[in-house]
Amino acid sequence: MNITWIGHSCFKVEKDGCVIVLDPYEDGSVPGLSSVREHANLVLCSHEHGDHNARELVEVEEKADLPFQITRIESYHDGSKGKKRGPNTIHIIEDGSSRIAHMGDIGCELEPDQIQLLKNLDVLLVPVGGFFTINAKEAADLVSVLQPRITVPMHYKDRKEGFGFGVLGGVDAFVKCMPNAVTLSESRIESTGSFDAPVVVLRPKNSAS
Repeated sequence: MNITWIGHSCFKVEKDGCVIVLDPYEDGSVPGLSSVREHANLVLCSHEHGDHNARELVEVEEKADLPFQITRIESYHDGSKGKKRGPNTIHIIEDGSSRIAHMGDIGCELEPDQIQLLKNLDVLLVPVGGFFTINAKEAADLVSVLQPRITVPMHYKDRKEGFGFGVLGGVDAFVKCMPNAVTLSESRIESTGSFDAPVVVLRPKNSAS
């Protein structure tokens, strides 16, 4: 599967000409990112906040037989069982050879059975900016438990590139918690790709800078 970081928590996953878009954000909702204008066969949203649920901005062409198996894990947007920010859905996407998990705006600890479902991932897409979600240290601890082959951080602020909410932390705090990382100037990777480091920092496709 090809994985493209559109920006914030929005990703595009492609396989054999079929496309899933995850967590598209509303126009102007994320500072420093241009508008989402994508085509897909399916849109998945982790929760119903405006920076994650702009389904109307994705032109959808439905297909009966998509080459994906999707597993949903219900979780919370905060550490108080959703009392502060509501529910959050984790999506696992499989194509028979690769497993990708998009954590959405995870803000809580996972239950043991949820951890088991998230083992043996090829790619983990995880928020690291804190405030609304788990922070850099919590994200690093989660990676240590799940041990995915590749981790891609999302939902953070980048002062140099000029994107992200001001209250969020940057990706550097997460990178410092990890043994090593590689930063790419590209927005896309392959789920079966090989990298010299277990953490891959991408550049958002919709970066306005």
